[in-house]
Amino acid sequence: MQTAGYTEVILKELQTVLSSIEDSEADKMVEALLASKKIFVAGGGRSGFMAKSFVMRLMHIGLDPYIVGETVTPNLDADDIFVVASGSGETQSFVAMTEKARKIGAIVAAVTINPDSTIGKLGDIVVEIPAQAKAEGDSGKSIQPMGSLFEQSLLLFFDAVILKIMEKKSLTSQTMYGRHANLE
Repeated sequence: MQTAGYTEVILKELQTVLSSIEDSEADKMVEALLASKKIFVAGGGRSGFMAKSFVMRLMHIGLDPYIVGETVTPNLDADDIFVVASGSGETQSFVAMTEKARKIGAIVAAVTINPDSTIGKLGDIVVEIPAQAKAEGDSGKSIQPMGSLFEQSLLLFFDAVILKIMEKKSLTSQTMYGRHANLE
């Protein structure tokens, strides 16, 4: 298959997955992000890269976001939100973090393939991204390897959340650009 053909299939897969996300859960996440004092986001591997891009945009919007595990990340408090991106919803390090966030009293937003997973069951807000999990391999849900469809969907979902927040706060790209790094 030609590269353009693969791209076309990937775009169709993304459209199918993203059109299946429940707006009500996404809206709950937007409201919780706006109501929280600080925002903590966790994800591993490629999902972690998507989490970092989300945190960058949250900062551009003027919120107070952090990547869990960075040296400058402050403590999580009860008036904060913990957003955890885990395809399987069973990654042990993220299960432990999610349990701790619940114990502290923070809102937990789980973004996962599997809402019935340990992390999904711990979430106050559960956004299901019905993509292929890494372990499903050649399940037929995607021509892409491992968790690629989830990770791509995660990035686009997070960008859609940013757009919803921009709309609620009447922000433009120009307003956000004023918070962009300028030390280069």
